[in-house]
Amino acid sequence: MAALQTDSGSRPAAGARFFCTAGRGLEPFLMREVRARLAATQVEYISGKVFFTTCSDLNMLKKLKSAERLFLLIKKQFPLNVSSVSKGKIFNEMQRLVNDDPESWMSAISIWKNLLELDAKKDKLSQRDANPLKRKIEENDITNPKKLKTEQMQELQESRQCQLEKQMEEETVEQGDFLTNREKSQEAFQNDVVKAVDTPDQKDLTFRVSCRCSGAIAKTFTGQEVGRVIGIALMKQYGWKADLRNPNLEIFIHLNDIYSVVGIPVFRVPLASRAYIKTAGLRSTIAWAMASLAEIKAGAFVLDPMCGLGTILLEAAKEWPNCHCPQRVSILLFLTFHLGRSLS
Repeated sequence: MAALQTDSGSRPAAGARFFCTAGRGLEPFLMREVRARLAATQVEYISGKVFFTTCSDLNMLKKLKSAERLFLLIKKQFPLNVSSVSKGKIFNEMQRLVNDDPESWMSAISIWKNLLELDAKKDKLSQRDANPLKRKIEENDITNPKKLKTEQMQELQESRQCQLEKQMEEETVEQGDFLTNREKSQEAFQNDVVKAVDTPDQKDLTFRVSCRCSGAIAKTFTGQEVGRVIGIALMKQYGWKADLRNPNLEIFIHLNDIYSVVGIPVFRVPLASRAYIKTAGLRSTIAWAMASLAEIKAGAFVLDPMCGLGTILLEAAKEWPNCHCPQRVSILLFLTFHLGRSLS
């Protein structure tokens, strides 16, 4: 069970408890990464998941490269006992995930809203400072406008207005060309963030439950049945409203033979979905882990003779911008190697 404590600020007093899902075999990479990148403490793992505590904000959490998805932990406890127990008793055990410790739920919701509110404020500041065109116009070298004639001033303003509109059109086209499905989903998520942050009362929250069952419990219940039981318990306990299409909040539950985990997805888009990778090739988390094994230093040349779509090179170039990752040279080396073998 997660013990989450908050203060009046935008971050939890002693750090929030998170967990990430990871591909099989990538848990050690993720444990090292959260320690190094987030200064995480209380790091532990079970198959497919890494749990940790950190005070990092969303901008730092977004930088995790070896994780699939990130969740704010609400509860982690022993598995439900489904052997020789009636369905009614199992339903009661599921409802206890919600009813037994309401403080952990309210604390987790508070941390979630604080994190999103802080991120929304930073986004507003960055958007305000992102377009310096107006500021550049104001800082142009008109030292004494009174000396210019009225007609000259009008012509100058018209020409600058045209230049501004042209630049804004070019920026809009450029942004449209590079807008990916991931960015669209992130934009929709930000809209949900605004709604959740502006919600004064937690009873006004809308939610949906995503449930994953495996092991013995999956033979007895489907994920939809578990989600329905948990959803009804949440509505009765906290007065939230269910919304399967566009909720403010998503509750994730994973039940298996080893543990029962309840959490809140921090981002709608998986961390493993990279905006800079346009064509799917090698899994991005695996590519990053392979690049990290090379111990790349600043100024080093990273060559991958059998690079394929160049996913490892892309991850290396993004993570270590001071290194050189020439994809064409890697392909040339690959062709030269095979041509030499064929000639011999």
